[in-house]
Amino acid sequence: MESIRALIASAERESRLPDGEDERFSGYGLMGQAFSSGYLLAMRRFPVTSVGPGYTSVWVRRPSGSWTMYTSVPAAVSCPRYFGSALESTSVHRIDVAWLDDHRFTVDVADDVGLHWEVSLAATPITRAMSAVASALPARLWQNPAFLRVMGAVAGPVLQSGKMGLIGRVPNGQGFRANPKRVWFISGSTATLRGEDLGSLKPLPVQTRLGDFWIPQRGIFMMGTAAFDPFDPAAHHALPGTPS
Repeated sequence: MESIRALIASAERESRLPDGEDERFSGYGLMGQAFSSGYLLAMRRFPVTSVGPGYTSVWVRRPSGSWTMYTSVPAAVSCPRYFGSALESTSVHRIDVAWLDDHRFTVDVADDVGLHWEVSLAATPITRAMSAVASALPARLWQNPAFLRVMGAVAGPVLQSGKMGLIGRVPNGQGFRANPKRVWFISGSTATLRGEDLGSLKPLPVQTRLGDFWIPQRGIFMMGTAAFDPFDPAAHHALPGTPS
């Protein structure tokens, strides 16, 4: 079986996207990891998208509940395009994702952000089974809204991660459809933000979400694709990344 690092290297070389008229993304990310300090971190790495250059983004939820997204490209062609109205701020920085071995990687956000995040991944019988089923499903099912609703409802209890939504609407108004194909658990993680240790792994007292996108209550790393309705300034927030 290929190592996680080998699968990631293959994803980084990917140049094709699923067919469709919507806005499409392919890559991987850590859906969310909460810490005992009350902070929650998430990461997205999309080497290829249909709306602009490949990019990396890091999401930070502070203990107060406010969200910030740091991106390696402008907000209009990255995650704030869809989540911007729910954010306190967003800004562009150098973001480095470095693999230490087949199961461990670090995420660093440069400049005045000062985030250093270390993550260890693990496969379990549950994640292996979920990955095998998801990878074997025909493409047409991943486009079926009813299937995505059922898959999300099943995945949350199976992964013991709280609610999960694979279809719905993001804060800026667009519809989204998530197609996870491979999944791993986070077996260990540490992080510092401007020198502050964010603490041990601990779920939030109340599960959080951005629109219909629920942040899992345990650390989950996924590879797959995502699609969003085309951005329409007349129907959605015209300035992605600007809080409403």
